[in-house]
Amino acid sequence: MLRPTLALLALAAVRCAAAPESLENDSEPAKSSAPGKPWKAAADVADLDLATAGGGAEWTSWFNIDHPDGDGDYESLEAIRFYYRGRVCERPVAVQARTTEWELPEEVGEIVHVSPKKGFRCVNKEQPPGKTCSNYHIRFLCPLEHVYWSHWSAWSPCSRSACGGRGTQSRRRRCSSSQLPAALKELKCKGKAVERRPCDAGPCPQPSRPPAAPRHAGRARGAAAPREAAWAEWGAWGPCSRSCGRAATRLRRRSCKNGKKSPCAGRAAELQRCPPSPCPACPEHVLRGTVVSADGAALPGARVFLEGRPPALLARSDARGRFHAAGLCPGAAANVSAHLERFAPALAPVVSNGSGLSVARLVLQRLEKPYMVTHPEDKVRLAGQRATFCCKAAGTPVPTKYHWYHNGTLLDRKVYKYSSRLALRALGPAQAGTYHCKASNEAGAIRSAAAQLTVLAPGQQSCKAEPEPNLIKLPGECRRDAVGSQYYDVGHCPPTRCAGSPAEEPRCKEGARRCCGVRRMEMREIRCSGYLLPVKVVAKCGCGPCARPRVLVQGRVTAADTGEPLRFGQIFLGKKKIGFTGYKGSFTIEVPPETQRLVARFVDRQQRLVDTVKVLPFNGRGGAVYQDVKMMRRKEPVALDASRTNTIPLGEVSGQEPIAELVIPAGAFLRASGEVFKGTVKASVTFLDPRDIATAGAASSDLSFANAEGEIVPLRTYGMFAVDFREGESNEVLQTGPVEVRIDAGQIRMPEHLQKMKLWSLNPETGLWEEEGVFRQARERRGKREDRTFLIGNMEIRERRLFNLDVPENRRCFVKVRAYSNEKFNPYEQLEGVVVSLINLEPQPGYPANPRAWGRFDSIVTGPNGACLPAFCDGERPDAYSAYLTATLGGEELEAVASSPTLDPTAVGVSQPYLSKLGYRRLDHDDPSLKKTAFQINVAKPNPNNIDETNGPVYPYRSSKECEEAPASANHFRFYRVEVDKYEYNVVPFKESDLTSWTGDYLSWWPNPQEFRACFIKVQIEGPQEYMVRSHNVGGSHPRTRGQLYGLRDTRSVRDMLLESSSGACVEFKCSGMLFDQSLVDRTLVSVIPQGSCRRTAVNSLLREYLARHPPVAENNNTGAFTMLAPVDPLGHNYGIYTVTDQNPRLAKEIAIGRCFDGTSDGFSREMKSDVGTAVTFVCQERPVTQGSFFQRLLTAPAAALDEIRREMGANEQRRAPPEVMDFSSGWRAPASAPARRGPGARRRMRPQL
Repeated sequence: MLRPTLALLALAAVRCAAAPESLENDSEPAKSSAPGKPWKAAADVADLDLATAGGGAEWTSWFNIDHPDGDGDYESLEAIRFYYRGRVCERPVAVQARTTEWELPEEVGEIVHVSPKKGFRCVNKEQPPGKTCSNYHIRFLCPLEHVYWSHWSAWSPCSRSACGGRGTQSRRRRCSSSQLPAALKELKCKGKAVERRPCDAGPCPQPSRPPAAPRHAGRARGAAAPREAAWAEWGAWGPCSRSCGRAATRLRRRSCKNGKKSPCAGRAAELQRCPPSPCPACPEHVLRGTVVSADGAALPGARVFLEGRPPALLARSDARGRFHAAGLCPGAAANVSAHLERFAPALAPVVSNGSGLSVARLVLQRLEKPYMVTHPEDKVRLAGQRATFCCKAAGTPVPTKYHWYHNGTLLDRKVYKYSSRLALRALGPAQAGTYHCKASNEAGAIRSAAAQLTVLAPGQQSCKAEPEPNLIKLPGECRRDAVGSQYYDVGHCPPTRCAGSPAEEPRCKEGARRCCGVRRMEMREIRCSGYLLPVKVVAKCGCGPCARPRVLVQGRVTAADTGEPLRFGQIFLGKKKIGFTGYKGSFTIEVPPETQRLVARFVDRQQRLVDTVKVLPFNGRGGAVYQDVKMMRRKEPVALDASRTNTIPLGEVSGQEPIAELVIPAGAFLRASGEVFKGTVKASVTFLDPRDIATAGAASSDLSFANAEGEIVPLRTYGMFAVDFREGESNEVLQTGPVEVRIDAGQIRMPEHLQKMKLWSLNPETGLWEEEGVFRQARERRGKREDRTFLIGNMEIRERRLFNLDVPENRRCFVKVRAYSNEKFNPYEQLEGVVVSLINLEPQPGYPANPRAWGRFDSIVTGPNGACLPAFCDGERPDAYSAYLTATLGGEELEAVASSPTLDPTAVGVSQPYLSKLGYRRLDHDDPSLKKTAFQINVAKPNPNNIDETNGPVYPYRSSKECEEAPASANHFRFYRVEVDKYEYNVVPFKESDLTSWTGDYLSWWPNPQEFRACFIKVQIEGPQEYMVRSHNVGGSHPRTRGQLYGLRDTRSVRDMLLESSSGACVEFKCSGMLFDQSLVDRTLVSVIPQGSCRRTAVNSLLREYLARHPPVAENNNTGAFTMLAPVDPLGHNYGIYTVTDQNPRLAKEIAIGRCFDGTSDGFSREMKSDVGTAVTFVCQERPVTQGSFFQRLLTAPAAALDEIRREMGANEQRRAPPEVMDFSSGWRAPASAPARRGPGARRRMRPQL
């Protein structure tokens, strides 16, 4: 039952691929309008019965081995096979030809000849007057399993030759194979082998008539006797196809006269062999040379030609890359070329020493698919202006063919006259939309990212003066209106692009970009409990210079098995080394401008870990994204005998059979010179086994490749392996000749993947996988009764690349995910810069700890509208594909919405019944001890006929735009940040996840959008519970900000699990330093105020001495708080002050908090050590059960609370040290009641930190 399904899939694939292009005519036209004589009728794709032809048919790559000159353009199949051995099947069934400008021959009005047996030719002499042949490239259609119908024969003569009778005539075709069929095996093709049709010999002649009238009578009436069709005289023979050497041919033609109604019988062209003539010889002259790769390795099997018209084959390189040709008489400017599959042809001069010996050295570059290095940019223009888009691709050879598309439609090159640069003039609304380019070379094609062109109508503004709504949360003691809302609209200017100036119109890259931003702000005051809270709101938006924050990727590189950091490892972007990792494996990469795909390679100089290539996600809007990079540990080498066949298993899961094996035949190991190595080989083969889900993070690249259309599409892996072969004594790197990779078909869980499996290698510069070879099925007997099926593929290991066993997968979807700052899931509290990762799981149930084998790993950074992650999906079986999702922000894992004990669709963000179909389950669904930071779903492709499934969160792959632009009200999955009792307020609003929201103002919490400095003070609290601690931050020394509020920070203390009745709080405060104008330093006046009945008992001695040495010193006679003019210097844990500077404010905070919890200047912890690295200590007491806290009384009745304090002060005159209480809300000082004295069993006071 499987075979018809596979055939149907193949039929759909081939027809879809062939839909945009028709098969070319397969006839040889004559010079007249009469139809030419067919070489042999071409089989249309529809004529192939793909149901019995196995996998159907597929097109080869495009070939262009000849360039038009005086004779024309010749792309013969024989020459193509000569240059590209094995790239074309033995019996192609169809051929296509297009110009290098991607036009059909009939579109350019040229006469061409095409044949699946012979190839293509265009002869200049046959073209219309004034026209010569274009440069063409062709491709062939090959059956995948080599079984197909032959071409129909000509119709047989009619069975009745007598006039007036009716008979039949027939034609035949045969079931053919491009391979020798197995013995006694009959080839079967679906369809008829014989076709018949009725025919007749024509009517019998009529009885004779009276003699015709005299001629002059007919002429008088104007009638002329009809003239019969007849051939003209043969033309002269054309030139021979070769001037000397091998046999050549020449051609002559004749035309048919008066053949409009009835064609002439016979041929219009005649071919004749030219007599061979010997080429001049120089028996004493010898040419010697070598063919090597770019790194100097010998390349055997290369074909070496003497350049000329046509090129003459001289020799083939031997196992050491050497070649030899005798009797050659090269001219003064002779050149030789070398051709080898998977390498770009190379040309080199022949250098003669004048004594009969010439030498040549040919260096071949590996054929490399193109990849984009410059993408077109978004542009905004006014109607009538111009716009210029540019793109650039690299590759080997360098791509020279570019095509531009508008909204997915190919633009006419003749109309727009483009190359890699597209110029649009007199813009109108119809030209708005997306533009992208496609670049191609002999190895393939690549598409650029799409650029958006916005065309504004006359009078239309790209930036509205009125700001958009932007709600911020107020402190808990501030209520905005009668309903008690805690949110206030401060306004927002969307960072949209403004129209470019006329000077920018002809440029590819615009210089001074202009964006919509804040032009004016106004100060407002909000009445809170006991004080007025200042806030600045946006009053007007307008166009101005765009904010250009730095874009960074930061993180750590560690070993996947032990967590050992990669110390001082090398980091490469492309071929350029950009830096090293730190002692703890940390790294920072500044993303180059206009980067669309960041590919980084990490190299362990000690060779303990396998080189790892990562496609790192980043936030193009600015800031840093944190990424943990895992590297596979290199397998310990084993000793192999190079003179024997060696088999290396590929599989790492204990208790299970290997997925595959690497078979290296005897004599396959080679030195770089090409010499066969026969000694002991140290072989290290490291295999990444996808059956272990823990290995997903260590996978290289993002498992993508560029298809024939240049689109980057996903692969599904069955395992990756890296090889390292070295000589046993000298440790010299070895290569191999042909080796086999054998995959156990029983390990392929999806039967349709058996036909699609291919062998791939990773290009370390582009991060894309490139095809190395295909697999064939074979049955073998392992043991007496066990027959097993293997997929066998061949490869040569000439480079130290990573190899992959992969299947292209076309069942693709997108999954919509959003991240929020808290569990309320307000649309205006979404987080940007969150790295969301999705692991595709194999459709095979397993154990809870290892639910399924993984097949792909993707990471995307959330933007202002969330993120859309690619995933494999299925429309028929909802559980066919499963996915596992996580989210991190600055290394901190965000929490997923709970799925048990009850599943709340409103909280998850997906409505029923689609949610049940997706099977949402958080990781701790069955085991509460597991993490809450991940969830698993069935990636069920939405049914377009079911309205419940058309609103997300899963979108078809072709609906990526709908996914990206989906509103917050549409279905989506959610992560959120767990921030218990943590609050931040800035007088000048700023969204830390969107650096473009920064506004230059003296009261801005962050004075510089290019660099963010986070400061924290560590507070120890001795008391029976956890307490809220607030920092109140005002200007201290700057004349423009003195006494004005910057912002508030509230943090709840975290209990120390090792100390009884002790907790610690890491409280953020505004760092001292330059303000946004970079003219004067401001020492921020910081007040740290714990909530409750608390008094200060100790201050870090080093901090106290530092503040005393750097006046002015803030008044600190209130024992209910701690006040200081914040230090300008970045103090450390010995002072209880933690300062971190980073390009991402969130990441700076996370690092500082991790150090503060740990009490060190370089550690990172989420377990509070309250008595280590502390700045100030408070002792807090629990209030009586019948009495509210002083904080609550101050909020509800401040006057009565203060009167109560005064009464208590008068009644208790025997207190030795009258402490004071600081108003937690506003920072206002007031006298307070004395807390109870500490008993003998109380905790010790804080020791000075050394």
